[in-house]
Amino acid sequence: MQERSSVTELAQSLKSELDRYPMGGKLPSSRALVERFRVSPVTVSRALAQLAAEGLVVTRPGAGAYRAEPRPDARPAGDTSWQEVALSADAAAEIVPRAVDASGVLVTLAAPPPGVVEFNGGYLHPGLQPESAMAAALARAGRRPGAWGRPPTDGLPELREWFARGLGGSVTAADVLVTAGGQSALTTALRALAPPGAPILVESPTYPGMLAIARAAGLRPVPVPLDTDGVRPELLTAAFRATGARVLVCQPLFQNPTGAVLAPARRSAVLRIAREAGAFVVEDDFARRLVHEDAGPLPPPLAADDQDGVVVHVSSLTKATSPSLRVGVLAARGPVLERLRAIHVVDSFFVPRPLQEAALELVGAPAWSRHLRAVAAELKSRRDTMTAALRLQVPELALPHIPSGGYHLWLRLPEGSEESAFVAAALRAGVAVAPGRPYFSAEPPGGHVRLSFAGVAGAAEIAEGVRRLRTACDEVLR
Repeated sequence: MQERSSVTELAQSLKSELDRYPMGGKLPSSRALVERFRVSPVTVSRALAQLAAEGLVVTRPGAGAYRAEPRPDARPAGDTSWQEVALSADAAAEIVPRAVDASGVLVTLAAPPPGVVEFNGGYLHPGLQPESAMAAALARAGRRPGAWGRPPTDGLPELREWFARGLGGSVTAADVLVTAGGQSALTTALRALAPPGAPILVESPTYPGMLAIARAAGLRPVPVPLDTDGVRPELLTAAFRATGARVLVCQPLFQNPTGAVLAPARRSAVLRIAREAGAFVVEDDFARRLVHEDAGPLPPPLAADDQDGVVVHVSSLTKATSPSLRVGVLAARGPVLERLRAIHVVDSFFVPRPLQEAALELVGAPAWSRHLRAVAAELKSRRDTMTAALRLQVPELALPHIPSGGYHLWLRLPEGSEESAFVAAALRAGVAVAPGRPYFSAEPPGGHVRLSFAGVAGAAEIAEGVRRLRTACDEVLR
């Protein structure tokens, strides 16, 4: 966060001084900028890259940065109104319209303005990422024989084997496909399992990224409420019967956003109910490597207990490492695996081999287990810090469940509160939170917000963010 602020501030300073230089004139060297503004070389490089992206400077490797020549006058805008007709063809053909809405995903991807506490993030703060271990793994991977060649379309055999061992049960490498992260795996799974217009059952609330995938594919998400023990079997049975759906998407472990864990008695019930309905269960196991230090033994993935090919398993390394280490997995048994493989190949051919090799190097190094232990301890500490601060300073926000894994808390606003007004007030107070509405596939039962404690620098920033939430509460909830 501090690095991002420094980059923005330096870029603004350089932008304000551009008129000092003639068109095509050379700017001071990077070393001179480092000394003058007392920032790191990385900050200088990123600030210049930002100005280059805006067309204000031109960077020439080995020569420096130069003020860019004025851009030629833009051509008159064309008439794109015809696209409205073309993009509404689904509706004209009486197919469920595809609603491509990324707003619920962008909430966790877009960086807030400088100085704003980032409680809306979806990834580990750079200080929690294993940056040194990843850099070393990437360097070793680049030297592997054949590292830059074409990999097998299913993924490197050694990496598939590593994922299979982690799933346990009777899952083997032959059941595994390596994907470009969890989002890509979910996209492939939903495209493989349900045709456009079909209903799919989803937990309520649930991950907005999955809802966006479903709607973009023309699917109809149907909510099935859950509680602190996960999806409710009696309501799941009724939903399958009422809709004829052939897919359930669920997160049995540290569900996003509630943090719920599917209770032992419900695990077998969910698989049985799906099997009787002739349906697949897409298991999004996104948070297994984000367990907290006090969680105790974890239940195995649903895929480990599945003998009949009901479960299509999705997981990835991304959440526990870096947003850019997009290596994930699909695991399934039976004829569905061939369909998953075909769609995966058509969409992306394969995951780049250097990235797979780097993932193998990372998970095979001693630093990997140390990293997971450090993350488990830090996430617990941050969760406890945020929970204590919320209860002390903003008791109006109800916290029905404290999870033992994941990276966020799910809070309910007081009855009658306006969710959008609270989110806007929080941003004015200097803290970004994720609104609850995008997590519901139908009308929400009330206002909610999700607060992440993983994307901030540490305990001090958590305390400051909660203090700012108090200001927002005073403005909106009085």
